Amino acid sequence: MHQATPTRKAIAAPSRSALAFAALIGGNVALAFGPWFVRMADVGPVAAGFWRISLAAPLLLLLARATGSRPFAQSRGLGWVLFASGLLFAGDLATWHVGIHHTKLANATLFGNNASLIFPIYGFIVARAWPTRTQGAALLLALVGAVVLLGRSAEVSPENLLGDVFCLVAGLLYAAYFILMARARTRMQPLPALALSSLAAGPPLLIAALALGEPIMPQHWMPLLALALASQVLGQGLMIFALGQLTPLVIGIALLTQPIVAAAIGWVIYGERLGAIDLFGAALVAVALVLVRRPSGGDREAT
Repeated sequence: MHQATPTRKAIAAPSRSALAFAALIGGNVALAFGPWFVRMADVGPVAAGFWRISLAAPLLLLLARATGSRPFAQSRGLGWVLFASGLLFAGDLATWHVGIHHTKLANATLFGNNASLIFPIYGFIVARAWPTRTQGAALLLALVGAVVLLGRSAEVSPENLLGDVFCLVAGLLYAAYFILMARARTRMQPLPALALSSLAAGPPLLIAALALGEPIMPQHWMPLLALALASQVLGQGLMIFALGQLTPLVIGIALLTQPIVAAAIGWVIYGERLGAIDLFGAALVAVALVLVRRPSGGDREAT
């Protein structure tokens, strides 16, 4: 009788971790469709970011309330964190969406996710510890896989340079957004945290779109609705859920699944072909994900 409780705890923690990992992969897959929807939208790229946020934020608030959360009451003491994270996310979306129109889908997703390196380094600094052998091997394999993808499917060239630079800046802002949202997640559930951060991101995107003279009102709403639901509600929702459950290293390596999915979309939709070397790079990222999920990979229990 008395031995049953430790057994239940031992089973429960891996279960929560597995659920968070599944959410992390699902979120990255959903987010990888974002560049396609941005290209399909008949508004400006920054305006597309505004609609992504504006269409999703009310739904996120409703979902938060439906799950019993009180977003504004629970955010006391975290107002500046959520506001700053919203501003960073607005900057990320604005620069990334502009970049998407000036480079290939694989480039945009790969460069826009350079947080895959920055966020794990942040995690090691906060933990004041070097990575273990397994962690180091996983990170190295993931980076090699990313370089392989970059070398072939990403195609660095003068034609893509402007878009690549925008996407690199977006990735830096995305990493800073993750760092602040990780702080918010220590005290808030994912839905209210994401809802309030999204509310802060909307106005700067609208101001930027107007300042750039972009077309704001769409004629066709489906790409923007798909962008809001797939990228912001589902993709970011699952990512922020996982952010409170898994280490920065696991989050960072999983981000590299986005270029793989985006490259596949680019191949099917735009004829941006993949070769055997691209599949090899994707396999290296997959092996890295397997390594980092081993017990020595550094997951911590959900709180």
